[in-house]
Amino acid sequence: MEKLLPRFLEYVVVDTQSDPYSKTTPSTEKQLKLAKKLVSELHQIGMQEVSIDQNGYIMATLPSNTDKKVPTIGFIAHMDTTPDFTGKNVKPKVIKDYDGGNIVLNEKKNIVLSPEEFEDLLQYKGQTLITTDGTTLLGADDKAGVAEIITAMEYLLTHPEIKHGKIRVAFTPDEEIGKGAHKFDVEKFGAEWAYTVDGSQIGELEYENFNAASAAIKIKGKSVHPGYAKGKMVNAIGLANEFLSLLPPHEIPEKTSGIEGFFHVYKITGDVESAEIELIVRDHDLEHFEARKNLLSDIEDKLNTKYGDYVSLVIEEQYRNMREKVEPVFHIVEIAEEAMESLGIEPLIKPIRGGTDGSQLSFMGLPCPNIFAGGHNFHGRYEYVPLQSMEKAVQVIVKICELTAIQIR
Repeated sequence: MEKLLPRFLEYVVVDTQSDPYSKTTPSTEKQLKLAKKLVSELHQIGMQEVSIDQNGYIMATLPSNTDKKVPTIGFIAHMDTTPDFTGKNVKPKVIKDYDGGNIVLNEKKNIVLSPEEFEDLLQYKGQTLITTDGTTLLGADDKAGVAEIITAMEYLLTHPEIKHGKIRVAFTPDEEIGKGAHKFDVEKFGAEWAYTVDGSQIGELEYENFNAASAAIKIKGKSVHPGYAKGKMVNAIGLANEFLSLLPPHEIPEKTSGIEGFFHVYKITGDVESAEIELIVRDHDLEHFEARKNLLSDIEDKLNTKYGDYVSLVIEEQYRNMREKVEPVFHIVEIAEEAMESLGIEPLIKPIRGGTDGSQLSFMGLPCPNIFAGGHNFHGRYEYVPLQSMEKAVQVIVKICELTAIQIR
């Protein structure tokens, strides 16, 4: 366990930001720098069948050490960090014995991590926190998960008295851009089920997530001298504004929680001649999800009927709610729940307001709930992770391996 912190600190300084506009896999070459490091490390700790394919997917095996016939299970984490915020030149800070007060991340820029704004901090008074320096994200999403899985495998290798079946691990690229499972070889992985180690605070255990789609709205305009524009000009910016005005104003990320869905507009570009809106659609309920997509199509039709053929909508499916694939094999959630409880961790079972590789993998034939990696405030400068939560995640992984073998008769 003493290697967990230095291992994590080594990972986060490697820039692995993915690129949603890239056509390659991995989407950025720099992800392979960490991938090659992980392959070497897996060999060093004694893992077998270590491989990396042409797309940057890493797999490895911890062989069974029991004569019992035990299901092969897996653990998965992703190597990339979000394109939403810079992951270049990460300078992690280690705060020992956190006193419950403000943490000055960057004195020069007056960037402060405060429990007044992020009250979850108070849960970790007296613990060791790893934070950013205020200028980048940290990358605990999901390099904490990567470090925890490798540390757990190393622990099992050095403690053969803990009996377990065959364990498979995998590290994927491009999860943050919704492509982490696109080229995952489920057959090669060969597990009956797996767990993504990609959740947030300690205790999180999740087996349902958003249904998700992206939408691109392209709008053509017609530029005419504004002094003589009446009945002639079609302002693409005005049409873009009208399109957005027809979306429900309270169904946005900043006004929703729990299982409430939303539309999230994250990019608008344009001028009089052309404009483009990029947004995502999210909802846990499949019927509501379909209704949201239909609303976008209805708005497209309404504006084209009103003004002419100026608006073009393209919707792309991203992932679906894994609940329908996990519930038939619900014992895999119960094993993780029992593992946490046996370690004095209160399981926090709740829907993910997002997605993981596991959501897509579940529909590819690999049921895959999500367990905590320990971090908070992902995708920004205020990201942090308590070391003790990471240590507990390692213990949960080990315990899941042990319980899977114990419970098989």
